[in-house]
Amino acid sequence: MRPRRFLPNGPLRGRVRVPGDKSISHRAIMLTSLAVGESRISGLLEGEDVLATAAAMRAMGAQVERTGSGEWLVHGVGVGALLQPGQALDMGNSGTSTRLLMGLIASHPIQATFVGDGSLSRRPMGRVIEPLSLMGADVTATVGGRLPLILRGASPAVPIRYRLPVASAQVKSAVLLAGLNTPGETTVVEPVPTRDHSERMLRGFGAELNVELEPDGTRVITVRGEAELRPQVIEVPGDPSSAAFFVVAALLVEGSDLTIENVGLNPTRAALFDVLRQMGGSIEEVARRDVGGEPVADLRVRHSPLRGIEVDPGVAPSMIDEFPILFVAAAMAEGRTTTSGLDELRVKESDRLAVMATALAASGARVEEREDGLVIDGTGGERLRGGANHPITTHLDHRIAMSMAVAGLVSRSGIEIDDTRPIATSFPTFEALLDGAAAEGTSA
Repeated sequence: MRPRRFLPNGPLRGRVRVPGDKSISHRAIMLTSLAVGESRISGLLEGEDVLATAAAMRAMGAQVERTGSGEWLVHGVGVGALLQPGQALDMGNSGTSTRLLMGLIASHPIQATFVGDGSLSRRPMGRVIEPLSLMGADVTATVGGRLPLILRGASPAVPIRYRLPVASAQVKSAVLLAGLNTPGETTVVEPVPTRDHSERMLRGFGAELNVELEPDGTRVITVRGEAELRPQVIEVPGDPSSAAFFVVAALLVEGSDLTIENVGLNPTRAALFDVLRQMGGSIEEVARRDVGGEPVADLRVRHSPLRGIEVDPGVAPSMIDEFPILFVAAAMAEGRTTTSGLDELRVKESDRLAVMATALAASGARVEEREDGLVIDGTGGERLRGGANHPITTHLDHRIAMSMAVAGLVSRSGIEIDDTRPIATSFPTFEALLDGAAAEGTSA
């Protein structure tokens, strides 16, 4: 384990650039591996989760290599041409890798065994197993639909029309990816919109994909199978989920004026920034532009007194990964913040509702845990007490670790994280960037 105490260290200033978007990075590796020819990817997130995806695609025949300049070159094998991996696919901590790759393999005539670390092995995969089984894949999983599991793909797979029982971009994407090598049309009906990176990227690679919007807001997404994907040159924008930690830190730490460069602002991902603005946060979009079909801007964030609000549960799918850091912002706001509709957080890398409630309470925040959300009475800008000599248990969850690191910056005595190693799964440079921004503020 690698513990660290995060202490108040002055304002955050200057400019930082967060790693590439994790969701886009996963999909970029997978789709370039299915395109015949050479693709180039710049800005790829080189965290452990994405590297697990790259290793899996290599194991199934694609050439995936990093150049000395940091660009990634991928020579794909073509849709339908994945090879059977010679050993188990180790997904580490990555639920996205696991669920999306299950979709890819489900319509190929190969068999793969998925394994992961202790955290991932506790996460249920049943919501992906169900639609893929309807398409003809055969899955043998550990009790509760968990890893390790063996997936035997179907050839040919059966096209389906599947209505998502819960809002999940990973389930939607798994079905669409399975549909790439399935004869006919595969359709996903999405009652609540979720992040749409798969749809944008599939179109960009040349797949026949259609999205219809029904009067009640339901999205009907159809992909035509036996697709031929074209190689691409991809620039991955900065991950808004990673930027979120620096946005909240700059809002909370007095005197901060920080610019986060090249942040992806896909409307299905950026709801946190709107919520923070509703709370009174100063978040300015600078040089808004379009990069590879994704909206991007630099975010200038200045220290702002925040006020508690009732967060609309309808925004949850557009910021599901950002709630842990929002809880930190709420703990410092004036008044009460209420969240609901967050059942999904109980089956992430950890039970994020329970873990954040415990962590914040141990640090001096006033928190009430409810079945589907937290109610937090903020300090009105007063520093949190801090964690004394009791380290926060993060349960191998990178977002818990980073959220409580930010909380440490606005505490009196600091907050110790029991293990910072899981941060490397999504944001290997987090600590160095945080230290650098604080050093810039100290010298200004």
